[in-house]
Amino acid sequence: MYYCMLRSFRGNNFIQLARASGSQTPQLWDTSSKLCTACHTTHSPVSGSLQRPLTHILQRHRSLTASYRCMSSTVQRRRMPSAFTVIDGAFHPFHKHVYEANLRNSLICQQKYLDHKQKVFKGGGENAIARHTQRNRKVLVRERLCMLLDDENYLELSPFAGFGLPYGDIPSAGCLTGIGQINGLWCVFIANDATVKGGTAYPITVKKQLRAQDVAMQNRLPCVYLVDSGGAFLPLQSEIFPDKNQGGRTFYNEAVMSAMKIPQVAVVCGSCTAGGAYVPTMAEEAVIVHRIGTIFLGGPPLVKAATGEEVSPEDLGGARLHSEVSGCVDHFATVESEAYEYARNIISTLNYELPEESSTHPEEPLYSIDDLMGLAPRSYEYSMDIRLIVSRLTDGSRFQEFKARYGTTLVTGFARVEGHQIGIVANNGELTYEASLKGSHFVQLCDQRDIPLVFLQNTSPVTPHTLSQAKAEYKVSILAPGHSDALVQTEEEITQINEMLEDESSAFFSTGRLWDDGVILPQDTRKVLGKCLKIIKQQEYQLSREKMRTPLLRM
Repeated sequence: MYYCMLRSFRGNNFIQLARASGSQTPQLWDTSSKLCTACHTTHSPVSGSLQRPLTHILQRHRSLTASYRCMSSTVQRRRMPSAFTVIDGAFHPFHKHVYEANLRNSLICQQKYLDHKQKVFKGGGENAIARHTQRNRKVLVRERLCMLLDDENYLELSPFAGFGLPYGDIPSAGCLTGIGQINGLWCVFIANDATVKGGTAYPITVKKQLRAQDVAMQNRLPCVYLVDSGGAFLPLQSEIFPDKNQGGRTFYNEAVMSAMKIPQVAVVCGSCTAGGAYVPTMAEEAVIVHRIGTIFLGGPPLVKAATGEEVSPEDLGGARLHSEVSGCVDHFATVESEAYEYARNIISTLNYELPEESSTHPEEPLYSIDDLMGLAPRSYEYSMDIRLIVSRLTDGSRFQEFKARYGTTLVTGFARVEGHQIGIVANNGELTYEASLKGSHFVQLCDQRDIPLVFLQNTSPVTPHTLSQAKAEYKVSILAPGHSDALVQTEEEITQINEMLEDESSAFFSTGRLWDDGVILPQDTRKVLGKCLKIIKQQEYQLSREKMRTPLLRM
């Protein structure tokens, strides 16, 4: 009997051959017997009988694994240079009046955006802020993030969630979520805002927290919880916990993330009542702040109602109790600033390796990104050539178009944004059969090459681009405003449905219900894309350096 075993390792030429015949002793040849300077081990041929002890086989495997790791760690990586062509993104005379009409509309939308942002920053209002900071002597949630994160250059998710809901406006859905850097490592954060209804959880609050956990799982990002919650908002309790994707899912996700080896850290910087109490106790490490941090399923009023006993919050579930008696938390902080320093130190122990930052500065687009304010269309039905937008987003306004002459109502191709290679799939009119076929082909290419995809969406019902002011007003709905006459009969019904569609087509309507991860200004598009691509790069780097698992041997 003859057999041959080939084992190839990336980064070196190690190949092992073995031959056996009947009862013959196998002989092995090692084509790269050499001393590895990093692990000081001579990787030489193995000879002898198959009857060797299991410990020797495992020792041999560890030696080879160490050799591979030390050699792969010295490999220098660099990106292939790109030779993408430059897009013509210049305005033509017939674009001018349309651009001006779009710009006027964009300025109105921008003011609405800034007004919403101001409401978000006020949280629960002046009285709630005064109670939070003066009576309870706690720090506001955005100030907490300033102490936790490296800088204010974080990506906030769904800041306008909770606006325009049937049960009223809930600024930021009562919690801040996003992705920021802690000691250089991108981490997801979920921070309760106790100025909004005492940090109690509404249905939209739960939905926002679950989305942040999804982002952490999909991108393998550590997650930090800043817990300051009074539990569920009881008047809406029937919509918060019973169903599959409601409150209980938060704790299920924590367990799943733990199984995925995604680190989770909690800082108890206020009340952790009822469901809020599970969050820090299920995290890997937890920090609690003296005198303001408490953890209990039922607070002092509930204890008194149930047993008649009067107990203080500190005695029932304070920092000393949980750090000295129950052991539910791992670190005791005397003040909030110390708690966030503990959290930063915990993140530094995660043993993550960060991808090296490129020393070269990426090319800026040849055309001003501020032009996007005049390129964002007023009308759902029309748009200017999507290449005008692409040319203001990509490095050097370069774009290598794919299948340029086929399915022209969809533009596909390769580009770079802040040095990161991407694939772009951009609507340029109605979505035809040919455009769909072309898009699926391009997506397959990007999947084969591990290239992130950016979708620029505006599937208009008609093909022609905007060339007149009359055509120059939305976006997010199944049916556009003005197209309801086929559904109803009377003029009154048509007007009523069109008004409803106009309201529900607003980006603020969709983001208030968490149908997306946030609304941004057109001129911020390139900056936000660059930040997202950096976060993805961290995930790819971690996956590429996952540990080799020891094989299971059956003897």
